[in-house]
Amino acid sequence: MVQNVLEYLEGSAADCPEKIAFEDAERSFTYAQVLVDARRIGSALARDLPQNAPVPVLMEKEAFTLNVFMGAVCAGCFYTLVEPEQPAERILSILRTLEAGLLVTDRKLLPKIEEIGFGGKILLAEELAACEADESLLADRRRSFCDVDPLYTNFTSGSTGVPKGVVVSHRSVIDFTEHFTRIFGFGRDDVIGNQAPFDFDVSVKDIYPALKIGATVEVIPKKYFSIPKKLLDFLDERKVTSLTWAVSALCVISMLKGFRYKVPGSIKRVLFSGEVMPVKQLNYWRAYLPGVLYANLYGPTEITCNCTYYVINREFSEEESIPIGRAFPNERVFLLDEEDALVTEPDRLGEICVSGTALALGYYREQGKTDAVFVQNPLHARYREPIYRTGDLGRYGEDGELYYVTRKDFQIKHMGHRIELGEIETALQALPGIARACCVYDEPNTRIIAFYVGEPGAKEIIERLTERLPRFMIPSVFRRVEEMPLTKNGKIDRKVLMIQL
Repeated sequence: MVQNVLEYLEGSAADCPEKIAFEDAERSFTYAQVLVDARRIGSALARDLPQNAPVPVLMEKEAFTLNVFMGAVCAGCFYTLVEPEQPAERILSILRTLEAGLLVTDRKLLPKIEEIGFGGKILLAEELAACEADESLLADRRRSFCDVDPLYTNFTSGSTGVPKGVVVSHRSVIDFTEHFTRIFGFGRDDVIGNQAPFDFDVSVKDIYPALKIGATVEVIPKKYFSIPKKLLDFLDERKVTSLTWAVSALCVISMLKGFRYKVPGSIKRVLFSGEVMPVKQLNYWRAYLPGVLYANLYGPTEITCNCTYYVINREFSEEESIPIGRAFPNERVFLLDEEDALVTEPDRLGEICVSGTALALGYYREQGKTDAVFVQNPLHARYREPIYRTGDLGRYGEDGELYYVTRKDFQIKHMGHRIELGEIETALQALPGIARACCVYDEPNTRIIAFYVGEPGAKEIIERLTERLPRFMIPSVFRRVEEMPLTKNGKIDRKVLMIQL
């Protein structure tokens, strides 16, 4: 039984040492090279840090950064990617939360370190990789290891404006990876096209399946996602077979009709998550790549990547929603109503709750926030069973499948009616000429505001929406935008949209 993710790396380095593990537009590293780098970096870090200490890594999204992650793990520590493009104050907030005494970076980012004013020890990744491996020290760290030790901490946006660090263990990642690779048929010949930032847990679904099976991770440059031709050329030239991408990244290609330029022939698997996939955009992909496996994945960072999946096995009309499907093995997913009673009947809303090995360890140095959402299962008090309350609302369809409906935050009370903004967005995106839509609620002025990418004007949209929605659900304000602003994790940035009003 695998207990430490390093066993994946060591196994692949033994079985296929010359196979490319991580590659970007400029550099590549074989499995043998990754292991050598990891052991050298790990030895250097272990001299400075105790077991299970955080290793903040301020580096760009490139292949060598993944070697540094593996080095942190070899040291018996856990890594946190600190995105260099973030504002200095947010970076400092993350480092303060971690109580970080050191920071790993590379030489080209030293000016950024000076800008943020970090007062701890600065370690250059290139120099760490040139150190000698200390086999005795590494062995000591490995002997002291438990599978519930943290592997990484990803910082998500907090409701108070202070980022929260979600701590995830080796056990959770291994449990998820074992099922993920089996269900979707990953193999050694796969070439995984990485889209997600390394501080976003979607990237976990690229890194660890690859390490387990000896596949290759192609780190796609961020700038290519605003240049569809370069993106498609990259996928074609690198013979990418698998895409586990945010919905908005897939929509970059479909909304700009990218496949008219080129259809990469090697793709065999497209897995999407992060937001509701507009059926219109999915159907574009399926029209050009009909023989590909498509799956809708659902789950927040706090439950290690995903807790449910739905393999697309039929045609969907643009008015339909795509199910989030069934729970991954060893995870329990269920709905609770406002009185914490179990919801089982169709079309009744409930909060999506999750239990199982995949649950994160909680928020780093935030016990109060951890206790608020990682709670005892209210359905019984016979023994300890922690669950995570996602804050998402779901329902069962008449087909028995589970459907995501909206965030609890996006459920509004308007004109005496309880309204799900996601339902309005689905109706909007089904209209001819509308590529994407996002609705927000202006509570002080009691207005539903619709932002959309497309050609129709407000009058035409209202006429068509009245055929699909009751009058009280029709937005009172429509704003056409050239493109949807995105967060760094590829989700629609609602705050930026509201600023544009």
